[in-house]
Amino acid sequence: MRMRRLGLTGIEVSAYCLGTMVFGKMGNPDHDDCVRMIHRALDQGVNFIDTADVYGYSETEEIVGKALKGRRDEVVLATKFNGPMGEGPNRGGSSRRWVVQAVEGSLKRLRTDYIDLYQIHHPDPHTDAEETLSALTDLVRAGKVRAIGSSNLPASEIVEAQWVSERRGLHRPRTEQPTYSILNRAIEREILPVCHRYGLGVLVWSPLAMGLLTGRYRKNAPRPDNARMNWVSQHLTDERKLDAVEQLLILAEEAGHSLTHLAMAFATSHPDVTSAIIGPRTMDQLDDLLAGASLTLGDDILDKIDAIVPPGTDIGPLDVSYVPPSLTHTDLRRRPSHERAAARCVPR
Repeated sequence: MRMRRLGLTGIEVSAYCLGTMVFGKMGNPDHDDCVRMIHRALDQGVNFIDTADVYGYSETEEIVGKALKGRRDEVVLATKFNGPMGEGPNRGGSSRRWVVQAVEGSLKRLRTDYIDLYQIHHPDPHTDAEETLSALTDLVRAGKVRAIGSSNLPASEIVEAQWVSERRGLHRPRTEQPTYSILNRAIEREILPVCHRYGLGVLVWSPLAMGLLTGRYRKNAPRPDNARMNWVSQHLTDERKLDAVEQLLILAEEAGHSLTHLAMAFATSHPDVTSAIIGPRTMDQLDDLLAGASLTLGDDILDKIDAIVPPGTDIGPLDVSYVPPSLTHTDLRRRPSHERAAARCVPR
């Protein structure tokens, strides 16, 4: 397993990071099997594990904590906060109040007294960046967190976090976790260049495009009846994406690789990507992913991928991607109706 430095933290992590979102009720409910999978990944050289408090609403962190008993020092452990963790107000978000409460819950479930990388899971437009960063800085100074990072932030908010940290003498976010795959390459335009500029480590999620780049979902084929199909149905049935998958399958076959291995090698080939998150549900899936960990792609194959999906483009967004409020709230992109009516009445 190839090792890489996590930005400017000085920490070395494996090029594959074991993602655990589907450990527990969201995918594999067999805790013992999930523990075995974590041990298999560690035994094969993976030293980077990513989870979140919201995965399985605490269940996944508990599985990870059980698996790391006696092996904690081998692992660079990352988790996230921000998602809703229950009914009622103040049970999520990025306020100081919740950050301080959330980290204690994660530490308890993970059975550890420190987290290597504590990440803001999603942007929080209702909380000032200084509020969140000051709370995270206190956690670093208290020894509960080693480094801090973010996930799914637009480039402008990544820059803002760096500026706020510098102006206020706070700990800087050291990583970003965006989505990246052959089918979703938009981060090549701004996110990755910004991360490069500030020396951020980048761990990318969904390098297999939520399963599309495994070849399981084909054009004009019957749709599999599974939970993921219901969860991200628009993404998995997008005809433009399926057209690209068909071309990529031909390319992979000609190159003598599986589409899964080709897709993973693509994600880790970008010089600004530190680690790609794999999310196996079964031991067979894990073993297949690890079998392709040493694959690198030559310029000829990368050029052909660029011809199918041009650099910096998305073939339609992921159903589960972050969408900024400016796109979801009409009042943020339209003047009030009475102002528009008044403007029409002004003589020209």
